[in-house]
Amino acid sequence: MATTTRAKSEQVRTHTDHSHSHGHGHSHGLGHHHHHHDTTYLTSTNKNDPGVRITRIGLYVNLGMAVGKGIGGYVFNSQALTADAIHSLSDLISDFMTLATISYSLRKPSTRFPLGYGKYESLGALAVSGILLSGGIMIGLQAMVALMQQFFPDIAAFLSNIGLLGHIHDHGHSHADLGVNINAAWLAGGSIVIKEWLYRATMKVAEEKRSSVLASNAYHHRVDSLTAFVALLTISASHFMKGAQWLDPVGGLVISGMIVQAGWQNTKAALLELADVAIEDDIREQAETATTRALEATDAILSAVQGVKSGQNYLLEVAVAIPETSTLKDQKVLEEQIRSAVATDIKGAKRVAVRFIPSSDADKGFSSEFLSFNTDVIEERQSHDGHDHEQHDDVQKKHDSPILVQKEELRRRLPNGDAKQ
Repeated sequence: MATTTRAKSEQVRTHTDHSHSHGHGHSHGLGHHHHHHDTTYLTSTNKNDPGVRITRIGLYVNLGMAVGKGIGGYVFNSQALTADAIHSLSDLISDFMTLATISYSLRKPSTRFPLGYGKYESLGALAVSGILLSGGIMIGLQAMVALMQQFFPDIAAFLSNIGLLGHIHDHGHSHADLGVNINAAWLAGGSIVIKEWLYRATMKVAEEKRSSVLASNAYHHRVDSLTAFVALLTISASHFMKGAQWLDPVGGLVISGMIVQAGWQNTKAALLELADVAIEDDIREQAETATTRALEATDAILSAVQGVKSGQNYLLEVAVAIPETSTLKDQKVLEEQIRSAVATDIKGAKRVAVRFIPSSDADKGFSSEFLSFNTDVIEERQSHDGHDHEQHDDVQKKHDSPILVQKEELRRRLPNGDAKQ
């Protein structure tokens, strides 16, 4: 089994050497995930670091663009620009929520929270994704109402009269029939230019520092510019094409769909993290590789690796099969070697618990830790315990009351077995 484990680890090492170099960056499609932002540079206090500086600039830009596009979307009657503003706002809320929870989530474990406070960050992520999801749904509903007003005005009027569209319509624009103002395109175009500049500036620093985190943030700016491009395209087309006012709410509907998709993915990820879902396969493989490397010169064999994610941290457990001749001192040395190797290879490894099992149980891993109960035995034991408890209470009462003991003794001595009260 040792040979098999070592052979597997060589394959894993080839993969993890590449994946580890990319840190905790995340892939960026149009439905990118907000929850997996790496906050290394966002929370750093080193203002002279170029990475910190460009990250803070990105934060301020998101703030300005969320406000500007939100106001512009309302004033210029653009569903697409409003949806893009919600998209920028979701990034901003995510960053501020991170800043609000990061200091608390990184506190040292306590008696009340023995595994640390990382789940607080997961709760924050759930709140952010909930806001993102609800905002995307509202924008989508407004876009659908705008489309209904253009293509099915009679149905829209009927639904509005019976109150079904009243609430949504109040949040929209009473001048929807006027179409989108072309000035909204300037805001969308400016957003593209600024985000593209941020992408290039951030990527330049990322290449200089060989930072995967900054590269991830750079790609995030590129995706934001793509959503702004969708807004620009639909705004311009709805203005210049005759009878194409419906294109602007279509753009809003497309962007809202992207927001809802990202919000749902983030919500699911946060819920799974709170439910202690297992760590990702690549993280587990990195831990396997590091552990196997630490055991190369020993007779110990890696049995299993498991763990959960808690905020930005990983709480890992490693089961190692050792020969019966292994001493407590040997186990202590192995434990330190494994913990050091895993912490070196895995960024965010907060806790590495090592469990030693006999070599004969190498294939069992952590399965022996779970207790299995026979319900019949439990019920019989509870019934027996209840009977013993009643007897114990009788004896205890007699023990606690000397008068009762004396009366019992007197009752046995009297011929008629009665004792005077």
